[in-house]
Amino acid sequence: MLELTTQRCVLRPLTLSDAEALFDIFSDPDVMRYWDKSPWQSIEEANDYIQASKPSLDEPEKLVLGIYEQPGQRLLGKCMLFNIDQYSRRAELGFSISKAYWGRGFVQEVASALIQFAFEEMQLNRIEAEIDPDNTGSAKVLTKLGFSLEGYLPERWIVDGKMSDSAIYGLLARQWRA
Repeated sequence: MLELTTQRCVLRPLTLSDAEALFDIFSDPDVMRYWDKSPWQSIEEANDYIQASKPSLDEPEKLVLGIYEQPGQRLLGKCMLFNIDQYSRRAELGFSISKAYWGRGFVQEVASALIQFAFEEMQLNRIEAEIDPDNTGSAKVLTKLGFSLEGYLPERWIVDGKMSDSAIYGLLARQWRA
């Protein structure tokens, strides 16, 4: 089982015992404000997500890991690589964390560990992230991680019936090593 350890956290696969904590995080409208889906309405959505993410360890196109605070192992959120393309050696980065832990450096800490794993162990060459341009918190984290804003895609998504733009960030392995 894959497990990455940081100063304050452990990244590891989600289990069904995480469903309640995961539901608490992703049913929060503030957490889901910039996502392409509405806040979760039932615990079944958490169970379904966990079940769908389990095989990701065996599939080369996604890797979903829960963020657990040390030492108590409280689930804080998730961090993931998805749309992994082994041939082109690229992937997309995603993350979300409980509102109670915003602004405390947890996302930067765990995303940094996942990026290191992606570039060193998975031998990826490029990692991308797509965010809503209004999501200044994620933009700050990505910039601190070394990502550069590479593009802007107007009206890319429809979220809750409203048009939503996207900002595209990128990080190359050579930039990360420098």
